[in-house]
Amino acid sequence: MKQFQLKGLMMFCLLLFFIGIGGTAASAAVEQRVYDNANLLTGSEIAELEAVAAEHSRKHGTDFLFLTSEEQAPFFIVDYMGDFFDTWAVENGQENAVLLTMNIATRDVYLAGFGTAETTLNNQRVNMVLDRIIPDMQRGDYAGAFRETVTTSSRYMEFRPGVNPENIFFKTWFQLAVALLLGGIVVGSMLYNSGGRVTTTAGTYFDGDNSRVTGKLDQFRNKTVSRRRVPKKSSGGGSGFGGGGVTGGGRSFSGGGRKF
Repeated sequence: MKQFQLKGLMMFCLLLFFIGIGGTAASAAVEQRVYDNANLLTGSEIAELEAVAAEHSRKHGTDFLFLTSEEQAPFFIVDYMGDFFDTWAVENGQENAVLLTMNIATRDVYLAGFGTAETTLNNQRVNMVLDRIIPDMQRGDYAGAFRETVTTSSRYMEFRPGVNPENIFFKTWFQLAVALLLGGIVVGSMLYNSGGRVTTTAGTYFDGDNSRVTGKLDQFRNKTVSRRRVPKKSSGGGSGFGGGGVTGGGRSFSGGGRKF
């Protein structure tokens, strides 16, 4: 009996060992997430970005990828992005990804969501992320823009699809302000009711039988009309293009692109 139990324990340990090897091989298959072909980042910036991307990739089961290029025109960034991801997905056995592609020569940037990220990071949320990173890219802070892409996209993906993650009701400062306001109302009501009730009103000392209005005068003096020019809303972040689509390999994606 003990020999049978020992064999069973050994088989169980071997099973765990091979599962561990398989899990390690699967995660090791995605060792690189930053493909800086345009050499825009320093070694330390790439290392930091790889660490941040790996952390949030594990959190969502979705890899955060970055691809830079310096291809000269004619250049269509959506095709370039799609061809890259088709190859990457086959090599790494992963279909869930958020991919930011940038071409420094044409100053194009495109953000796409594949697999589950096509829903959790839909076209609307993609453009909200672009709104946040384009100013950094225009200043040449590419490392900051890439890091912001990971953190903001990850935060948006935590919300249920169809919900606007930038809704004011989700803001911490707004929730704190509402809590303070409600607390102030409750405390004020308690203080108001703690001082007793005032029963004397203006009517207590008013004699309606002996008080009369003896005269009334209504005189129009002047009228002033002012005009104010309403400024037109300016579009920021350069011209937009794209939206979702399908790669040459048949993989659908959400997305959006800009000039910066």
